[in-house]
Amino acid sequence: MKNYNHPFSSAVICLFSSTITLFSTGVNAADAGMMRQYQMAKVEGADSTAPVIKTVPVPVPAANEVLVRVRAVSLNHKDIYFLDRDRQSGAASPGLSISDGAGDVIAAGTDVHRFKAGDRVVAAFDREWISGERPGYKPREGMLSELVTVTEDSLVPIPDYLSYEEAATLPCAAVTAWTSLFKEAHLQAGDYVLLEGTGGVSVFGLQFATAAGAKPVITSSSDAKLVKARALGAIATVNYRTHPDWQTEVRAATGGTGVAHVLEIGGKDTLPKAIASLTQGGHIALIGGLSEGGFVRETPEAMLKPYNARLTHIYVGSRADFEAMNAFMTRHRIKPVIDRVFPFEATPAAYDYMINGTFFGKIVIAGPGVGPR
Repeated sequence: MKNYNHPFSSAVICLFSSTITLFSTGVNAADAGMMRQYQMAKVEGADSTAPVIKTVPVPVPAANEVLVRVRAVSLNHKDIYFLDRDRQSGAASPGLSISDGAGDVIAAGTDVHRFKAGDRVVAAFDREWISGERPGYKPREGMLSELVTVTEDSLVPIPDYLSYEEAATLPCAAVTAWTSLFKEAHLQAGDYVLLEGTGGVSVFGLQFATAAGAKPVITSSSDAKLVKARALGAIATVNYRTHPDWQTEVRAATGGTGVAHVLEIGGKDTLPKAIASLTQGGHIALIGGLSEGGFVRETPEAMLKPYNARLTHIYVGSRADFEAMNAFMTRHRIKPVIDRVFPFEATPAAYDYMINGTFFGKIVIAGPGVGPR
């Protein structure tokens, strides 16, 4: 997997020294028509930009929107890519690229009928994909803010048994794992499933496969993480540092038959090995490009043909997929795995923690005024 080197915290520590006092007072800026929000800004004394806390006007919801007080957000690997993009462009990027957030409705537009003040909600990843075929790729951004406006059609109620922090982990990673396994792959009990790594998508995939009675096999470079994966239901684990040709170990774990489904989060470097792990008629859900080789843009027909396999490019999922996943999670009482919750003002440390790759599951940032757990 990719080894990021990213001097994030050192570049912004001087900027955060002036904001911590504001947060420790507990003053609610929204009461004065203002709120706190992360934006990209120039680092004083340096030719670079970094996320800093700004005080900005509270947004006003349109007729079809609600105003949500954000209680928690979660990070995804895409946020690392977008952080670099925004740093290079110098764009303000209000609320940054963060797509995954949960909170409370505090106001509603005149045409809103699905939600009311006080409802606990989580925003779907795509701003416009409600159901059916994907109408385009329009990922949400801007959730790293005290308050946000969201169209009511792209909101989902938080299941009663989940906390705000747990709900904030769902929109991207969980829905991606769900659509990959159940919508595209039609997972059945007894199927072997290969999960690469122990980030958000793979850990959710592990939990979903276990709940469905499938047989998950998972890879990692950390034996300690593999122990955790076993505790969540993995029937076999492979350390890909110890076993560079890990596809051989995966096939051995299935008795030589191969896996029926793969959540492919690596990219060019891992895809050939993932395909070599397949059984006849298997399915690859192509999700990301975390390995050094980067993303795969084309479907490698020649590689898939010997396995009579198919590959699906995954773009998270719709609000309807999110709701179906929540029903499954509620039925099985699946609790998201959160590695660590950072306070709002420690957002740079949360990014660094994701970059260093030591986490298992999801990384969460608490909303303003909400402490870490």
